[in-house]
Amino acid sequence: MRKKAIISIASSQVPADKDDLIEVVTPGEFFINENGYEAIYDETEISGMEGTKTKISITTDMLTLEREGTTATTMNFQKDNSSISLYNTPYGMLELRIDTRNLKIDMDECGGDVLIDYDLSISGQESHSTKLKINIKAN
Repeated sequence: MRKKAIISIASSQVPADKDDLIEVVTPGEFFINENGYEAIYDETEISGMEGTKTKISITTDMLTLEREGTTATTMNFQKDNSSISLYNTPYGMLELRIDTRNLKIDMDECGGDVLIDYDLSISGQESHSTKLKINIKAN
């Protein structure tokens, strides 16, 4: 069953600096499927990815973020796991290496919270420690 939802995503690099915090709050949809939960929303001009649809798939131990449109990627987050993703932008393609240190999922039929602590390296450059907080409120 699909529900309307308010989806909040906050990303910051560690050590935290107020200027590094990026937060987006947007309407979207939330639903339960056979594998867990999904949230879908359209990116806006504020995020710099207008024309992109984002889908967040959440299971008990993994989060997958998929983007399709002007920006395209599939990013996987699983505790103590590494993954490589291609990030296709209007300006070219980048290789992302994601090393997930911690993943906390607290989700039910009304929405919930996901906290991700990971290192992100772009095209082999020095990695940046990043924290991602996702909150979903389904109505």
